[in-house]
Amino acid sequence: MIEVENLTKRFGRTVAVDDLSFKVKQGEIVGFLGPNGAGKTTTMRMLAGFITPTGGCARVNGLDVRKYSLDIRRSIGYMPENVPLYTDMRVLEYLGFRGRLKGLRGRVLRSRIDDVLTSCGLTGVRKKIIGQLSKGYRQRVGLADALLSEPELLILDEPTIGLDPNQIRLIRNLIKSLSKKHTVLLSSHILHEVEMICERVLIINNGTIVASDTPEKLVGLMKGNAHIIVEIKGDRHLVMGELRGIAGIENVSWEDADGWGRFTCECEGHTDVREQLFRKVSICGWVMREMNMEKRNLEDVFISMTSGNGDVQ
Repeated sequence: MIEVENLTKRFGRTVAVDDLSFKVKQGEIVGFLGPNGAGKTTTMRMLAGFITPTGGCARVNGLDVRKYSLDIRRSIGYMPENVPLYTDMRVLEYLGFRGRLKGLRGRVLRSRIDDVLTSCGLTGVRKKIIGQLSKGYRQRVGLADALLSEPELLILDEPTIGLDPNQIRLIRNLIKSLSKKHTVLLSSHILHEVEMICERVLIINNGTIVASDTPEKLVGLMKGNAHIIVEIKGDRHLVMGELRGIAGIENVSWEDADGWGRFTCECEGHTDVREQLFRKVSICGWVMREMNMEKRNLEDVFISMTSGNGDVQ
């Protein structure tokens, strides 16, 4: 669906995208992540046919973005971060106008408008003037517009920005359901949402891809020891000595937690010693109120890959 080879974009002396290469298969939902200024939006605009590459090649559904930019724009659904809307139009009017621009007419247009109003949670505001809507509702109008023509490819740049938690959940479930009919390239700074939605993640930094895999595999590649935190009521020094004696625990630190001892056990690699810890607490007769294992997540991978630490195997 998307093929990018050595894609480059320069603005004067500034290299926004540097020799970028990646592929997105049909039906995939792929997260496109990176810090501000990394080149995400520039790449998306090139794929959508709104910016011409300086070098390299990008194809959408087999069409070169340089030669067939108009055809590509007709065939995709693109939602930019700052959705350009006609704020003096009502939601229903705007979607009708946008649908006609995309070649929809009559019964087909009315049916598609009803579908996107329902799926994007806009039925209750369909007759309201867009300029009177909250930012969250405006984002939903932009997403509804992107979905109108049932495009094979959706390029969504920060689709949940400005939404409240309930709205984010609605859009998340909607995007997850889209993979049955659509390919989705999604950019977002809400990393736990990306982790829940996307089958694969591309991380870009300084205009270059620095990581590409499933969220689970990227998290699994993280270096560093696992940490298990346990809150125990007992003599601090005695507890620390016993915990350090458990195989797999390399170090134990302590802090006060309202009269309880919060012990952080640093384990070798990704070793999980919670079962041994529980047995030790039971044998020693201590009182325990909490035990949990700090798990790595996509945010840890993102920070590692974009901060210069290189803390991934």
